[in-house]
Amino acid sequence: MEKVIITAAVVGAEITKEQTPYLPTTPDEIAIEVEKASKAGAAIVHLHVRDKDGLPTQDKAIYRETIHKIKERTDIIIQVSTGGSIGMTPEERIQPVTLQPEMATLTTGTVNFGEEVFLNRPQDIRMFAKVMGDYGVKPEFEIFDVGMVNNALHLVKEGLVKGHLHFDFVMGVPGGIGATAKHLLHMVEHIPKDATWSVAGIGRHELPLGMIALPLGGHIRVGLEDNIYYSKGILAKGNDELVARIVRLAKELGRDIASPNDARKILGITSRE
Repeated sequence: MEKVIITAAVVGAEITKEQTPYLPTTPDEIAIEVEKASKAGAAIVHLHVRDKDGLPTQDKAIYRETIHKIKERTDIIIQVSTGGSIGMTPEERIQPVTLQPEMATLTTGTVNFGEEVFLNRPQDIRMFAKVMGDYGVKPEFEIFDVGMVNNALHLVKEGLVKGHLHFDFVMGVPGGIGATAKHLLHMVEHIPKDATWSVAGIGRHELPLGMIALPLGGHIRVGLEDNIYYSKGILAKGNDELVARIVRLAKELGRDIASPNDARKILGITSRE
């Protein structure tokens, strides 16, 4: 079976240090945390950044500094978020793509997000896809419900996304698709046969959905953005703990762990060297 790509979502936009003291927020803290996750087995970092007050930001300068510090420590694939934080404008959200990271998330629909709305209008989705294409950035379709798969495939038909297709199913967000095995299988059945996919279970769903994905040939996202607990009531002391657990489970099932270069080959990411 194909090597498993583990993505570490190390920061996010919603979690605070009041909820967990292990959350990295400065460029230096994030870079150290990414290095630890990489050594534990992560091939991709899903990257958000924070400002000096610890608040979510899409500021290009902060992304540039953080990416530079990460690259000094590891060759992990850097996947910037274009989701940013609820309420940000599309122009704010797209900023880090212009730094030409290897990957970026591309959410292909609007979804209720708890008591908020994560707004992605068709014209904005097309703009994100075009900018990623212009800068040679590989999109990861970020899918919160099955209708977003069809929206993603429309971008392919329109020629806005080319090459290998990769989907990430974010499951368990209040307002999005539920975190069940049946829902995961339903989503997988709707993507092209030659596409790859990963699953990001939110909160307590992170581990069981990861365990389901492994024998299905899927890939897995874990990290403090999605889940701050290692077990019920016990905080994870870092992203590396969550990555290392998936590595152990994968090896028990006979799946090798993808290195960053393995992941580049699987995802069709062309080296810029």
